[in-house]
Amino acid sequence: MRAIDLNGAGGPEVMVLSEVPAPKPGHGEVLIEVAAAGVNRADLLQRQGFYPPPPGASPLLGLECSGVIAEVGDGVRDWAVGDRVCALLSGGGYAERVAVPATQVLPVPDGLDIGAAAGLPEVAATVWSNLVMTAGMRAGQLVLIHGGGSGIGTHAIQVAKTIGARVAVTAGSAEKLARCAELGADVLINYKEDDFVAAVRAERSGADVILDNMGAAYLGRNVDALAEHGHLVVIGMQGGVTAELNLGVLLRKWGTVHATNVRARPATGAGSKAEIVAEVRKQLWPLIAEGTVAPVIAAELPIEDAAEAHRLLDSGEAFGKVVLRVADL
Repeated sequence: MRAIDLNGAGGPEVMVLSEVPAPKPGHGEVLIEVAAAGVNRADLLQRQGFYPPPPGASPLLGLECSGVIAEVGDGVRDWAVGDRVCALLSGGGYAERVAVPATQVLPVPDGLDIGAAAGLPEVAATVWSNLVMTAGMRAGQLVLIHGGGSGIGTHAIQVAKTIGARVAVTAGSAEKLARCAELGADVLINYKEDDFVAAVRAERSGADVILDNMGAAYLGRNVDALAEHGHLVVIGMQGGVTAELNLGVLLRKWGTVHATNVRARPATGAGSKAEIVAEVRKQLWPLIAEGTVAPVIAAELPIEDAAEAHRLLDSGEAFGKVVLRVADL
């Protein structure tokens, strides 16, 4: 089968379209004929050699995909050949076929383009597991979402508003902030010009929940921006990995700092990918089916242009998700 392979670690040019062995579904797995694959910053890090796949995962890039089930492994009862699905992966999405545990598969909602569905599993799992399952986001709270124009950000705005939270976002341009407002964001902060701590405090005493993709660079200011009993959830390290934290500020606020990712979680059990996907299907998928929450797709490129897709995502110019089209299914 065709897949994007890596010719070493480095820039987008190390990605090459190659012939590789096709996977076979194991016990409890399904084989998906891939229509499209979502592009994530984790893919960029893996390409650069900074984010190796977890043990046992496919070495190929790609943490989410959409397509049609081509084969069902032993022990799978809930899926059948021909089902239109999307899936949360530990790797392998940039390929014509991928094997994945059946517990990480979701149906493509009726009426949703199968290519757009490739941009849902990773953001849905990340946003729901962090904002709702970890931070306990609820109606009436003030939620600060960094990177409001990203795939995660555009999805998080919609989910938070659906739950009834007031949403503050940061983004780097007036255009992106305007589009965040169209998705429902209430407080618009240009991080190139404005102090997000001051902006949040102008609204309330602080943010009840902060979803952060920056890591070290924002750690201290995020804690300053927290309300009492607030939750800071760190899901990215675009601003570095090492920072000092004034524990006195955190203690005075009775605050918590969580650092999480989805990829390294176990397949099953407490806190697993299976648990997250089950909650996403039960709680979030009906909202997607009715159109209350929708994927925001910045660009869809053919898999042959994977390097350009990575450049686009890395440029910061995209609003929403970048998707690679693998096949017309």
